Amino acid sequence: MDKVTLTDEAATLTEFWSQKVVAAGNGQLFKVAKGIGSTRWHSHEDQDEAFLIIQGQLRIQLRSHDVDLGPGDLFVVPRGVEHRPVAAEETRFLIIGPEVTSTVAGGKPEWSYGGGTPPESS
Repeated sequence: MDKVTLTDEAATLTEFWSQKVVAAGNGQLFKVAKGIGSTRWHSHEDQDEAFLIIQGQLRIQLRSHDVDLGPGDLFVVPRGVEHRPVAAEETRFLIIGPEVTSTVAGGKPEWSYGGGTPPESS
C-alpha cells in the first residue's frame, strides 16, 4: 500500500481525455485524466461519472445547463445524462467510476489518440 500523488500521476499522461487507473476501492476505480478542448457529447448508461478537479478549470456541459469546476470542486454526472466536458486550457482531474470510459463511446475525440492536440475550432 503506497500513497498516490494525483499531480504526479496526472503529469505522466501522454494523451488528452485518457484515463490512468491509480487506485481501486469499493468497486470504484480512481482514474487521473487530463483534458483540453472538448470531448464529444456522450452518456454512460451503466454508471455515474464523478469529476474531481486537480488543476485548471473544467466546464461540464449538460443539455440543460453548464457546470463550471475549479481545483477542489467535485461534480457527479448521473448515469444516462448526456454531457460534454470542455477545457479552455490543459486541466487535470480525477474521475471516479466502476469502469474506464476513455474510449470513443465514452466521448474521447479522435484527435486525442497518439498525443494529438485539439483542432483550433474545439
